[in-house]
Amino acid sequence: MSPAPAVLPRPGTVSAPAEQEATSSSPAAVPDRAWRTIVWDDPVNLMSYVTFVFQTYFGYDEPTATRLMMQVHTQGRAVVSHGAREQMEVDVQAMHSYGLWATLEQEGR
Repeated sequence: MSPAPAVLPRPGTVSAPAEQEATSSSPAAVPDRAWRTIVWDDPVNLMSYVTFVFQTYFGYDEPTATRLMMQVHTQGRAVVSHGAREQMEVDVQAMHSYGLWATLEQEGR
């Protein structure tokens, strides 16, 4: 049995887009909370390297990068960036490319 043929519009015809009723429960109506990138402590990377990565990728000055690195070292983790989920996913992937352990989480959790 062959599959049903696709129904295509006739050339030169335009169909109107279907109207959708907006509801307050739709995902677009709910404001998205910010996300954060977390770098975790690991037994592999040197503290100087982690500081270098924070300066190079995020553009932090040396005191800020050092403070965040020390937070990773002493507390096991540090929040290194905040923002939209897509950008935080990019930041996490960048940290992975530098060999750091990083995750993202939604703020307020």
